[in-house]
Amino acid sequence: MTPREPTQPADPIGLVQEDPRWAALPLAALARRALHAALAAAGCQAGGHHIALLACDDARIAALNAQYRGRQGPTNVLSWPRWDLRPDAPGDPPHAPPPGPEDAPESLGDIALSWERVVAEAGDAGLRPCDHALHLLLHGALHLLGFDHETEADAARMETIESQTLVRLGLKDPYSSTGSRDGLLFRLET
Repeated sequence: MTPREPTQPADPIGLVQEDPRWAALPLAALARRALHAALAAAGCQAGGHHIALLACDDARIAALNAQYRGRQGPTNVLSWPRWDLRPDAPGDPPHAPPPGPEDAPESLGDIALSWERVVAEAGDAGLRPCDHALHLLLHGALHLLGFDHETEADAARMETIESQTLVRLGLKDPYSSTGSRDGLLFRLET
């Protein structure tokens, strides 16, 4: 008998880069970092999960926004969870997603980012585009893990996790100077 080759963990990010300007940022690495941070913040197993990421432009994300949300115009980030992990009651933690094996991870869903929105919002907020992209990827990954901001209790829970996670990642807390989501220079919509 020959020894069996060890399986290699699959890349947790499936990247489709439609807009070539995204090549200026290490998007796959940022997405991996955001996914791992979101999983840790949610208390989920580190491996065994995958997300698909569409790196597009304003025109493409505006079309997706209209098609899936019925809203006109571009937005910064959109997400499509594969699983319904919503909590049983507002403010409760979401349910954990099922993990797959590391060599065949379970999909959490899809995220789309708009180049123009990321760059414009980063400039307006005095941030580096890669830092803002990391924030939006974290926000989208948390949505894939069942977090949302539809009720005050859920928004407070998600905002706290997002703030704490961004600080742990070495980024500025986007909510600290404003005290609420309403004071942000950009809207987080997924």
